[in-house]
Formats: sequence, C-alpha cells, structure tokens
Amino acid sequence: MSDASPPSAVVLVEGESDRQAVLALAERSGRSLDDEGVLVVAMGGITNLAKHLAWHRDSTLLGLYDSGEEGVVASSLALAIPGRLPDRADLERLGFFVCVEDLEDELIRAVGAERLVAIIGEQGEMGRFRRMQRQPAQRDRSLHAHLRVFLGNRKVRYGRLLVESLDLDRAPPPLEALLSRL
Repeated sequence: MSDASPPSAVVLVEGESDRQAVLALAERSGRSLDDEGVLVVAMGGITNLAKHLAWHRDSTLLGLYDSGEEGVVASSLALAIPGRLPDRADLERLGFFVCVEDLEDELIRAVGAERLVAIIGEQGEMGRFRRMQRQPAQRDRSLHAHLRVFLGNRKVRYGRLLVESLDLDRAPPPLEALLSRL
C-alpha cells in the first residue's frame, strides 16, 4: 500500500497478537491485505478505539473485540446508531466482530488443546508449560485454562503459529466474518 493513498479499509484490533492473527489468516487464505489497501492497526488496547475511529474516520472501519470489552466498543460506536447504544447485532452490521473471551481463546478452540500442546513442544517450551501446570494456582484448572495462562505473554508469537496450524475450515468465526467483509 502506498503511503500517499489512503487505505481502502482499516481493521482495528486491540493488540499486536490480534494484528498478526488477522494478517496470517488472510495470507493463508491467499490474500494480501496490504495489496488490497487494507491497514490492520494494533491500537494498544481497546480504550484507544475512540481515538482510532476519529483518526481513520474517512476509511471503511472494521474490527475485532473481546466480549468483555463490548461496552467500550458500543459506546465508542454509539454515534453510528443515533438514539441508542448499539447491541452486538448492530456492532456486527457496523463491521465489528466479537471474540468469545478473546482471540487467543477462539484460536485455542479452533486449533484444539491437544494440537496446541504439540505446538508448544515443537517450540521447545514443553518444560516451561509443564512447570506452569504444576504451580499450586494451576493444579485444579483445565487444560484449556492452562493454555490460556501459558499464552498470556507469548500471544504475539503463538497467535501467528496457531493460525498457521489450524485447518482453514475451522477458522474462528469472528476472523472469518471480518475477512469476508473486506
């Protein structure tokens, strides 16, 4: 995408891990968002949404958000639906798609817990993962919960790996919906 031309669309995501996942799934689907003039922006947190909506107001805006942040997204997009706070269906019509819990949770479900454990092993981190599982605060938690904790500060690296490992017909619904709108 040329620096002189405005983007055809701007995808607003909370952080870099989400940005990498969107780009990776587009690439796996045979698309180059850059070539399509689509800018994917990691906002540095959902609380920056209103600022980014203002900065990119002349572009088609789409985005992903975590279910726990729906109120922030709805209030930031309230001007698009005069007279009331947008609900989830409104947000989807506007091009903003919810991730249950967050995108990492969506990716864990899409890839599968056992496959993610194998990926952790392939990355040489099985020892760290097993040590984390043995911590007193983790012992009674599910494998899915262990994986969420383990990915916590590894989201950028593993987000792309998970997208590269999933069957394309099992892509997380919010990612699929976002890409289909572009």
